Amino acid sequence: MKFCSHCGSRVALVIPAGDNRLRHVCTACNTIHYQNPRMVVGTLPVWENRVMLCRRAIEPRYGYWTLPAGFLENGESAADGALRETMEEACARVALIAPYTMVSVPAIDQLHLLFRAELLDLDFAPGSESLDVQLFGETDIPWDELAFRSVSLTLRTYFEERRTGQFGVHHFSLDALPRN
Repeated sequence: MKFCSHCGSRVALVIPAGDNRLRHVCTACNTIHYQNPRMVVGTLPVWENRVMLCRRAIEPRYGYWTLPAGFLENGESAADGALRETMEEACARVALIAPYTMVSVPAIDQLHLLFRAELLDLDFAPGSESLDVQLFGETDIPWDELAFRSVSLTLRTYFEERRTGQFGVHHFSLDALPRN
């Protein structure tokens, strides 16, 4: 950030009084411009014993498989954003069951919140950000072609818990996990 969005003057990177982090502060009007993590919301849509994945038609990770998810919009609840993203990416209607995984990704200032969801019908198709949408059983998941570690972590957790029928709510931090 170089200029204040409030008055247009230059900003400086300083620690404001009473704070403990560097912030962009306007040199003229003293407006503090907070930059906070972006929230990604989405669903883990399930039909019987299969999960729905979307093949990405956009970067990053073009052509890789992912769960339907994207950035939360201003004025939108996390649940509403997850439903919207599922409709946009997979043209799919789902019923949310519960929040399932919350994955902190501090290296890129993101928090991913994925809800377990039930597909309401099999009337789905690729949206504008997807090349393909398919249902996969656990043994058919293209594990080496998953776009994001948060997706792989969510799917592995889901399939482990599905065997017991007991689902929790989980928080992970990707910086604390090994790369494999």
